[in-house]
Amino acid sequence: MNVLIVGANKLAYDYIRIIANFPTMKIIAIIDAGKQSVVDELAKSLQIKQDDKVEKWLDEKLDYIIETNDDEKVIKYINEHKQEKTILIQASILRTIKPLLIERNIQFNNLELILNNIRDGLIVVNNEEIVQFMNKAASEITGVNKDSATGEHIKHIVKNTRLPKVLQNQKKEVNQKLTLENGKQIITTRIPLINDKHHLIGAFAIFKDSNEVISLAEENTDLKEIKTMLEAIIHSSDEAISVVDEDGNGLIINPAYTRITGLTEKEVIGKPATVDISEGESMHLQVLQTRRPVRGAKMKVGPFKKEVIVNVAPIIVAGKLKGSVAVIHDISEIQQLTTELKRAKQIIRNLEATYTFDDIIGTSSEMMIAIEQAKIGAKTPATVLLRGASGTGKELFAHAIHNESDRKHNKFIRVNCAAIAESVLESELFGYEEGAFTGAKAGGKKGLFEEANLGSIFLDEIGELSLAMQAKLLRVLQEKEVVRVGGTTPIPLDIRVITATNVNLEKAITNKTFREDLYYRLNRLPIYIPSLQERMNDLPSLVYHMIAKVNQLYGRNITSISTTALEKLRQYHWPGNIRELENVIGRAAIFMDVTEEEIHFKHLPDLQLKREKAEANLRQTTTNRTLQDAMDQYEREYIAHVYKENDHNKTATAKQLNISVRNLYYKIEKYGLDR
Repeated sequence: MNVLIVGANKLAYDYIRIIANFPTMKIIAIIDAGKQSVVDELAKSLQIKQDDKVEKWLDEKLDYIIETNDDEKVIKYINEHKQEKTILIQASILRTIKPLLIERNIQFNNLELILNNIRDGLIVVNNEEIVQFMNKAASEITGVNKDSATGEHIKHIVKNTRLPKVLQNQKKEVNQKLTLENGKQIITTRIPLINDKHHLIGAFAIFKDSNEVISLAEENTDLKEIKTMLEAIIHSSDEAISVVDEDGNGLIINPAYTRITGLTEKEVIGKPATVDISEGESMHLQVLQTRRPVRGAKMKVGPFKKEVIVNVAPIIVAGKLKGSVAVIHDISEIQQLTTELKRAKQIIRNLEATYTFDDIIGTSSEMMIAIEQAKIGAKTPATVLLRGASGTGKELFAHAIHNESDRKHNKFIRVNCAAIAESVLESELFGYEEGAFTGAKAGGKKGLFEEANLGSIFLDEIGELSLAMQAKLLRVLQEKEVVRVGGTTPIPLDIRVITATNVNLEKAITNKTFREDLYYRLNRLPIYIPSLQERMNDLPSLVYHMIAKVNQLYGRNITSISTTALEKLRQYHWPGNIRELENVIGRAAIFMDVTEEEIHFKHLPDLQLKREKAEANLRQTTTNRTLQDAMDQYEREYIAHVYKENDHNKTATAKQLNISVRNLYYKIEKYGLDR
C-alpha cells in the first residue's frame, strides 16, 4: 500500500516511524518538508522523497493520504483532486489512534482498555446507526451507562446526534457545538469509517466538554493570567486611562484618572463620555464617529478644570468598533518633567558626548565625505580641526568623534573659547593652585584639561583666543602636560583635543592674529563641514528630523510639509545653516493650530534675504587693495569660473585645478562660492 504524508510536524514524524515498521506499507513521499523540519533526518535515513508541492503526487497510485496539519485549504484541495479510491486520513483521527500504534507489539484485546483511559469521549456506530462502542469518558459526559448503550440506536443515547447524517453524506464534521439532554455543551468531531474496499462500515464521534475546552484554552494561552495582568497594569499606571464602549458610555477608569480629573468610578462608569469635560469637546465621541485616532488634543477636565492633553484611539475587534481608549496627560506635570529633563540634559552635556554619527542627518556626497573623514579621525589620536560656517553642526561632529573613539567611556568636556572672559580663561582651562590670586578657592581647582584627562576636550571658537592664550595652549599640546596658574609642577595629560572654528585661520595668520605654529599643530586633521546651501539634497530629511523634534518639544502632531513650503525653503540661501533651519521650523510649529498636521507656505516666516544680496556682500572690495587681496580676488574668480564650468561638481573642479578635494572645500568656503 502506498502512503503519502502531508506535513512535517511531530505528528508526521511519529507516523513515519510507525508506518516504517509495516512491511506492507510504503511511504512514497513527504510533502511540506523544509530543510530544518523535524522529519528531515528521518526521511533521509529511510530514503523517502521530500517535496513542497502536493499537486504532482495526487496522480500517483495512492492508497492513503495522511494529512497531519489539519489545514482546511489543503484538505479541501486534496478531496477535490485525489483519486476516488484514495483514502484521506486527517490529523484529528491520527491523534486519536496514535496511542494504539506507538507500541509495535500492542494486542487487540488491549484496545478497549486504552480507549477507556483517554480523556475524550468516543462513540462508534455501525452503518445501521447502532452503537458498537462507548468509552468511559463518553459515558461520564452524556450520563449514559456505556454497557447499556452498546447495541442501542444512537438516537436513543444522544437524541440530537448528527452521526446518522455523517453516515448518509459520508462527510466529516469538525469541531461542532452540541448541547446534550443533560444541559452539557460539547465540542465534537464526527468522522465516517470507510474500509479499504471503499465501503461505509460506520462512523464515530470524538467529543469534549466545552467547559474543559475553555479551561484548557485559558491554561494553554495564559488568558486568566493575561487578563489579571492587564487589569493590574491599567490600575497601576501613572498615566490616566479612560475606556468607553461603542455608545460612548464609560467602561473603565484607573486611579490616575481620578487623581487628575477628581472624578470617581461611580461618577464615570456607565455615564456618557462628556461627563468629565469642563471645557472643550469629547475626543471619545469624535473618535467613535470618525474611527480615527486623535493625538495632542487640549482640554480642561473635572470640577477643578485641570488642563490636560489627550490621546484617544478606537478599539476595533475583527473589523467592528467596540469603543475607544484615552490616555490623559496633566500639562503641569509635563512642564515640570520637561524642566527637570532640560536640567539633567545640561548636566550630561557638560560631561558626556550625547551624539553619534547616527545622529548626523544627511546623505549628500559633501556630507558623506566629512563623515568618513571624521570616522577615520576618531580612530587616531590626532588633533581634529572642524571647519565650517556657523550653524553647520561642528559640535555635533565633535560629540560623534568622541563617541566613535576608544575614549568614549571617559569624559567629554566642551569649552566655548569665545564665551569665557579672557581674564578667567587660563584658570578655567588649566586650573589654579591655592592662593594663586585673590578669590582662589582653598586647595585650588582642577582645570578643564585635567577634568578631561583620559577623555576628550572640545575647544569651540578656537580662532577667538588671544595670542597669549594661543601660546599657552600650544605648550599644552606640545608637551602633553599642564601647569596650573600659580603652580610649578607639570601635570601629565592623556587627552584627545578636538577644535572648531568658523574663522579663516589662514587669513588670521596673515593678519598676525593667529599663531602659525599653533595652526600647524591644530591642522593635523582638518575636516570641512559643508554649509546647508552646499547640501540642499539633504534639506527634506533635515526638515522631517526637525519636525519630529518640535513635535516632542511642543506637543504637536505635525506629519509633513507641503511641496510649496519645501520649495520656499530651497530658494533661501541659509546664512545661519542648520541652526537657522531649526529656528524656522520651530517658529512655524509654534504658530500652527494644534490640530494642523502639515506645514504650509503660510506658516513659514518671511525669508526675503536673497542669494544675490549675499553674493553682492561677498564681492564688496575697496580701491586700496594689497597684493594679497588682489591675488585672492583673482584666485576667487578663477576658481568660480572653473567651478561653474564643471556644473559645480567638486571632484571634477579639483581635478581640473590640480588640487585636492579637501583644499577645494576650504577655498570654496573661504571665498563664499556656495552654489
